[in-house]
Amino acid sequence: MKRSDAKAQRTFVETHASAEEQYGEGERAYRTAWSALKHTHEKVGDHWEPKAEPGPSDPQAALSGEQARRAEKETFGGVDVLGHTRQELYERARSLGVKRASRMAKEELARAIQRKQ
Repeated sequence: MKRSDAKAQRTFVETHASAEEQYGEGERAYRTAWSALKHTHEKVGDHWEPKAEPGPSDPQAALSGEQARRAEKETFGGVDVLGHTRQELYERARSLGVKRASRMAKEELARAIQRKQ
């Protein structure tokens, strides 16, 4: 977060503060803040960058309320799986030096990118 732009930092901090007021300190407040950040930003390397289009970045972020708290879907470490095509993820993986990226499915590419960041 330290290397991210002011908007990303502000989004996380303000959402976390609001969630703490509503839910109290703890995991739920952090999950809410990360979810809000992942709707507007994507993790690229060691920082978060604004997305071209806001929206959920992964299957977990697409859920809300009780469904989100009960579900344990993959988050891909901030890689915007839902907002990118397979080709875009492939190109990013290749630029990071991921081997055998051409044989990977979209979710596999996102996992590989997550590991390289």
